[in-house]
Amino acid sequence: MTADGFALFATELGSCGVAWSERGIVGAQLPERSDVVTRARMVFRFPDAKESVPPQGIQDAINEVVSLLRGNRVDLAHIPLDMDGVPNFDARVYAETRLIPPGKTLSYGEVSLRLGLPGAAQAVGQALGRNPFAPIVPCHRVLASDGKMHGFSAGGGITTKRRMLVIEGAIDDEPTLF
Repeated sequence: MTADGFALFATELGSCGVAWSERGIVGAQLPERSDVVTRARMVFRFPDAKESVPPQGIQDAINEVVSLLRGNRVDLAHIPLDMDGVPNFDARVYAETRLIPPGKTLSYGEVSLRLGLPGAAQAVGQALGRNPFAPIVPCHRVLASDGKMHGFSAGGGITTKRRMLVIEGAIDDEPTLF
């Protein structure tokens, strides 16, 4: 995917990143262990993009992500995504996942059923593992069928996923053994 520009922005979780084209957001990045690493990840993912001030529509999207990660029930489903190059199945999974409201979760199997593809839970999980738009495509809201978090590919792994779900009020703050 090609992007016109990218920017880092501060959230409750740390510095996130966003890249954009004239059609919308090309990619988003949850925080890595430092700003330097998050920036390096963005440069790696979008080598032709220049770090710059986001256009107003992208800044509005950034403000909504910041608000969501502060604990406000913000629905990001309306934010335009540029899915050029995203495989059709993945795009379908992302569209369905965007329908999960803040504070709610579904299982991988439930997402596959909503897609009309019973038995495709593993494929749904693989598509979400490739999600280039987290948290705008809220893959953190999809759990295993037993309700547990068995993996999360973003920086911080399951700890980040759990923290996002606690912030949204989808789960309590009590420690759980995984």
